[in-house]
Amino acid sequence: MNSHTAEELSGFQTGFTVRPAHVIAAASADDVIAAVRHAAAERLPVTVQATGHGLRGPVEGGALVSTRRMDRVSVDPVERTARVQAGVRWSQVVEAAAPHGLAPLNGSAPGVGAVSYTLGGGLGILAREFGYAADHVRSLDVVTADGRLRRVTRDSAPDLYWALLGAGHGFGVVTELEIGLVPVRRLYGGSLAFDGRQVDPAAALRAYEAWTRTVPDGLTSSLAAVPYPDLPALPPHLRGRYVLSVRVAYTGSDGERLVAPLREIGPVLSDSLREMPYTESHTIHSDPDFPHAYYGDSAVLGEFDLAAAGEVLRRTGPGSGAMTVVQINHLGGALAEAAPNSVPWREGRFLVRLLAVGERAKAREVLDPAFASLAPVTLGRAVNFAFGAGDRNAGFYDDVTRKRLAGLKSQYDPASLFPDHVRGFSG
Repeated sequence: MNSHTAEELSGFQTGFTVRPAHVIAAASADDVIAAVRHAAAERLPVTVQATGHGLRGPVEGGALVSTRRMDRVSVDPVERTARVQAGVRWSQVVEAAAPHGLAPLNGSAPGVGAVSYTLGGGLGILAREFGYAADHVRSLDVVTADGRLRRVTRDSAPDLYWALLGAGHGFGVVTELEIGLVPVRRLYGGSLAFDGRQVDPAAALRAYEAWTRTVPDGLTSSLAAVPYPDLPALPPHLRGRYVLSVRVAYTGSDGERLVAPLREIGPVLSDSLREMPYTESHTIHSDPDFPHAYYGDSAVLGEFDLAAAGEVLRRTGPGSGAMTVVQINHLGGALAEAAPNSVPWREGRFLVRLLAVGERAKAREVLDPAFASLAPVTLGRAVNFAFGAGDRNAGFYDDVTRKRLAGLKSQYDPASLFPDHVRGFSG
């Protein structure tokens, strides 16, 4: 592999082998059309490496289309929309929308690719107030298996529109989206962190779950638990600590009052809760922005079993032998509202994400038993949070959604030119 190809294939996830037979560096929709037509003629499977956090798992052979050069953003402040190409990262959209008093429904990390995120649903920092990012898509430009560039809307092609928003990677290469923006200039947000050796993690979990029952639908939050190694590269207040933190994002004016019960959990290790411009919203989670190897998965919970969740913390805590990130997202609110797309599990109350840094086999030794403890209350898994777990193909969609997706897959991509990355609805 030459240095140019290696650079083209580089991404945020370094833990999986990427060895395609052909790499296409697309700079336009025409490049994508040519790549898809060539791959179809040669019977080569097509995979997309968009940008941001990139691929979910290994790639061997076939054609890989890189869209990182397709990075144009344009905002229509009157219509409150943005057009974003396939290589755009959320930080670009936030910056383009902010001068107009608008914001996209982006996630916690500014480096995430906007299009792939949205095709998987898009669980953002204001999700309980506004729903999934997929719920706000006006149109999609997609190159389908027949080599055609289609502009898909809810009216022009309702079935394909429905399938793309929730399972888009299995139906073509999306080159551009038109998305709705929301009128948000500022928010109340940040993080309250506690030392997991001073505060009982199970008690903190109980307090957080009880608190979520009291907050309005417009408040979005999550609880995270991370055992940090004792490394000089880490900030002193994190080194060697087991940190429990509650992250909050809220556009209302009474945020300080609403979070007051959280301060009763115990002594605060750090407190970044404040009023902030939306352009600073990435500081709420302060996700790492450097490439690394990681493996993980997710579980959407129909109800919250405190004993099972406590077992997850026990298995992933300082004694686990791995640096494991636990994140528990409070769902509900606008996320539970029906929408004309294939994003599943809207009845879920919480999403549990477990991510282990490092080698996959070691990670599974820690994570598999943790997920098993949640199985009795698990509805399914979230496509965007498979974290390379494509070797397991069950649970991404309910039976009705899966069967409808399978039918549409046979209609739009009968030869499976675009392998379903999670193999949840096609063979």
